[in-house]
Amino acid sequence: MQQRQKKVNTLAERITLAITGASGAQYGLRLMQCLVASGAEVFCMISRAAKVVIETETSLHLPDGDREAEAALIDYCKARAGQIKLLGHEEWMSPVASGSGAASKMVVCPCSSGTLSSIAYGASNNLIERAADVALKERRKLVLVPREAPYSEIHLENMLKLTRMGAVILPASPGFYNKPETMEDLVDFVVARILSQLDIEQTLMPGWGESYIN
Repeated sequence: MQQRQKKVNTLAERITLAITGASGAQYGLRLMQCLVASGAEVFCMISRAAKVVIETETSLHLPDGDREAEAALIDYCKARAGQIKLLGHEEWMSPVASGSGAASKMVVCPCSSGTLSSIAYGASNNLIERAADVALKERRKLVLVPREAPYSEIHLENMLKLTRMGAVILPASPGFYNKPETMEDLVDFVVARILSQLDIEQTLMPGWGESYIN
């Protein structure tokens, strides 16, 4: 009897990345560039509100069609063909919707307060929420990057609840001990922290004590 051969993924890693409608689209897009540069395959989801924020905060234009938008992201990130897979809001048959197919790590960057709440209560009303629900139930790495100020009691309670479930809450709060000179430096500080959480080697920022001693 002929044995079925398993398909081998030659890419270094598979990461699920969701970009939602909070301000700070630059964080998500820069993270996508770095994931691509690391050789990772990226399952990408962009909410409708996030598309508006991207158009407002960056020079990137994403066409309405998913395949056209996917091509724009591949060009923007200088990715290989097929390295970025843009998933629609209701692609329930995509790998990220099931524990048997989802990547072992997921990031929501930036993470809106509405998405934070939906994940905390297991709403699963769209593919982003379902993918996060899968990450939690499978005890996989889930990094949430809120960008809100100030936090209400609701926000804090949701963050505490998700932390207790095993998620990592990593606010988009740049540090200044590296003496940033540009907006890109501030963005890279946060992205470097996210990459470290994903166990992906990064050279955006040295670790504390590595090169800050004069």
